[in-house]
Amino acid sequence: MFLTLVLIGFLVVAAGTSVRWVLTRVDALGRIAPFPKISVGLCVAVAVGCAVPLVLHARLEGTLEDAASRVAGGPVGVHCQTAGETWTDAGAELGFVRWGADGVPERTTLIKYGACADLRSWLSSDKQDPREDQVVAVHVLTHETMHMVGLTNEAQAECAAVQRDARMAEALGATPEQAQALAHRYWLDVYPRMPEGYVGGCGPGAQWDEHLALAPW
Repeated sequence: MFLTLVLIGFLVVAAGTSVRWVLTRVDALGRIAPFPKISVGLCVAVAVGCAVPLVLHARLEGTLEDAASRVAGGPVGVHCQTAGETWTDAGAELGFVRWGADGVPERTTLIKYGACADLRSWLSSDKQDPREDQVVAVHVLTHETMHMVGLTNEAQAECAAVQRDARMAEALGATPEQAQALAHRYWLDVYPRMPEGYVGGCGPGAQWDEHLALAPW
């Protein structure tokens, strides 16, 4: 939001300066004033500098949204938290989906700033040997997608996400082998350390086993 306001502000200043020059470019003696190239150029340069991260942010959200929609089997929304939004955020979760007044999860999720940064770095990597925080970030997107499709039980949503992490990774551009390795790593290294309420009933033949082909066990 801050960058957007700065961008708009400098474009307004550039436009205002240009309009003022048009209206006053000829003085009383008929002399034409030079166009204020430096001031207008600086304003446009700052606006472009603000636009670049906004475009990259929107592109990242679009990539995550497309992948989540494929895994969800229908359109869902993904918003990546901005740096400015972290100033008023005291929550420790890496993502969340709001519940409506009827108790039904909304079809949009917010992924926290750090998790989105990890997703961005993983997307720009060769995806061959991801860091653990990148593995977790991919899983967070899968977990929140499970909430968006209607799962409200955390243990069930976590297990459903574990079984779809490979699908999510492939939807984000990983090869089948890279995707399966990422899902397997989360299942072996991260899932056992999840807090109470997120684990249980997950595994081959367990309560939440959906017998999916890409399950990591």
